[in-house]
Amino acid sequence: MKAAVVLMAYGSPERLADVPAYYSDIRGDRPIPARLMEDLVERYRRLGIEEGSPLNAITEETRAALERELGDVPVFTGMKHWTPRIAEAADAAVAVGADTVVGLVLAPHYSTMSIAGYRQQLEAALGGRAELAFIESWHDEPGFVDLLAERASGTASRVVLTAPSLPALILQSGDPYQDQLLETAHLVAERAALETWSFSFQSESQTGEPWLGPDILDHLRELRGGGVRDVLICPIGFVADHLEIRWDLDHEAAELAEELGLGFGRIEMPNADPAFVRVLAGLVRRALAVPSEA
Repeated sequence: MKAAVVLMAYGSPERLADVPAYYSDIRGDRPIPARLMEDLVERYRRLGIEEGSPLNAITEETRAALERELGDVPVFTGMKHWTPRIAEAADAAVAVGADTVVGLVLAPHYSTMSIAGYRQQLEAALGGRAELAFIESWHDEPGFVDLLAERASGTASRVVLTAPSLPALILQSGDPYQDQLLETAHLVAERAALETWSFSFQSESQTGEPWLGPDILDHLRELRGGGVRDVLICPIGFVADHLEIRWDLDHEAAELAEELGLGFGRIEMPNADPAFVRVLAGLVRRALAVPSEA
């Protein structure tokens, strides 16, 4: 068996000029209100993203490190909403002679509105040319839990675990996303021996429909009103520094915390940390033992 890995991520615009095309892709070419686009471009500008995406660089660093860790298994990056596309990664895997492709998304929790879409794209791109061993979820992976717990432990601050919100309608279909998040949160809290902690969602989109909550900004207000003086944010639904971390947390949430007189800190993201890469490598090796047909 010759194997390859398609390491998938949401994607990020490489430079400021790419922002309109990037969000057009996310929205399926639906028109974007001019004011919203101006706001998005300004966010990237204020984060210093002019001619190079830190997230894309982190993803490439992670890919290269995973390939080194695996040894003789090539790893190709496939982005859901930017380049290189998932289809390009699938073609590259087949081109090197892979008869089994491991699909691994850099997101630990499964949802039909997120991970399922990656699988559909990868299956379609492979078109039966190779077997697919797709990793649906790794939210309770011990190494991942340990990595987060280590960074959240030993603090006197109130630890708040966060994850990206999704439309609340997913609960009507029995989607496991929220349950998996809460399981991760409990595992991290137990491993870190946290006496007090809480969980909230972040990065809700303004679509006019209910989203999973509580939102981090509302939660910070609630905590301050309850007498909490300092918080340490521990994202569990993200694994790298990108807009939802650097803007939604490091800018918006931190700014609100300052207004509230609330001490604010955030754990370091896994990014391409060697310990995190070893977790990913373990997932790949386990998946290769039980491939499933695409």
